[in-house]
Amino acid sequence: MHLVSRMGHHETTIFTEISALAVRHDAVNLGQGFPDTDAALREAVAAALESGQNQYPPLSGRPDLLAAIAAHQRHWYGLEVDPASQVLVTVGATEAVAATILAFCEPGDEVVMFAPFYDAYAGVVDLAGAVRRTCPLAFPDFAVDEDALRAAFTDRTRLVLLNTPHNPTGKVFSRPELELIARLAVEHDAWVVTDEVYEHLTFGVPHVPIATLPGMAERTLTVSSAGKTFSVTGWKVGWVTGPAPAVAAVAAVKQYLTFGAGGPFQAGVAAGLGLPDETFHSLRDALQAKRDLLVDALTSLGLPVAVPAGTYFVVADMAPLGVTDALALARELPARAGVAAIPVTVFHDDPDADPTLLRFAFCKRDDVLREGARRLSRLLG
Repeated sequence: MHLVSRMGHHETTIFTEISALAVRHDAVNLGQGFPDTDAALREAVAAALESGQNQYPPLSGRPDLLAAIAAHQRHWYGLEVDPASQVLVTVGATEAVAATILAFCEPGDEVVMFAPFYDAYAGVVDLAGAVRRTCPLAFPDFAVDEDALRAAFTDRTRLVLLNTPHNPTGKVFSRPELELIARLAVEHDAWVVTDEVYEHLTFGVPHVPIATLPGMAERTLTVSSAGKTFSVTGWKVGWVTGPAPAVAAVAAVKQYLTFGAGGPFQAGVAAGLGLPDETFHSLRDALQAKRDLLVDALTSLGLPVAVPAGTYFVVADMAPLGVTDALALARELPARAGVAAIPVTVFHDDPDADPTLLRFAFCKRDDVLREGARRLSRLLG
């Protein structure tokens, strides 16, 4: 039997491929964005486990987590959401984005996106039968070009898919950029779906949720998760907030995807969201120091670097090393230098886009980052 995938992408992602190569060659994995430390939320999870809270949580999520998410949005951003009707807990932010796109898009609808984009977005848009319309973000500043963004909108635009802070570039969208996106969304009567999983990991610049802009709360679905903020990526606890009818539409899809999962982990996340502000600040500051360590190491090798304003990632241009194909280099690096990284071209529909850029993850222990930098210096040898 011949099976044909609806998705126009490889069955195995570049992340799976590069991580496997990293294991095979005992390479320092600066490719995939998972930390090698975790946060101190385990007591709440252990208590939930020990007290027998191990069955299905409600479809919308545990009540204590729903309340914690609503309180978080109010505390950090002044956004008022009803935990009973405007919050939905999901299996990570990826499910939140997927369920939202599947709920809102019919075949032929168009989704405006910023390229490069997190690869799961493309897969879900394909699954929905929708069409991607991309606005390019160019190295090294990754600024939004107004003309290019306007050109991406048409009378078929259904959604704008925003990611800020942005993976893979580390860009944090500025208020003027967000205001432009908001104006165009209103002009075209489009919804905005904003993935804000790195919301607490910005360095010296504010994270501005687009839902806080005038008139945008009623047309915005905001997605986030615990994985990046608390360094617990394996817990897969995310959420979506927004207008009650829109959240109900997303829940109607989610019930046929996973219904509910991770009940004890939801308890841990509820505890985490209630931690003092200083906890969030200290996690951010520790990560900023790691960013600086890796940026300094890459620039010392003579590589142009886009210094990230947020996220786990830094993008470097390998062209000074004579590289013309970063995808080929990424496949060679684990064996050649003992380091794993991800080529930025895989975050594009255009296979020729950003041909010399690599994305490195700095959410690792300092000794791991230093060893990765030492191994990368072999490329100059």
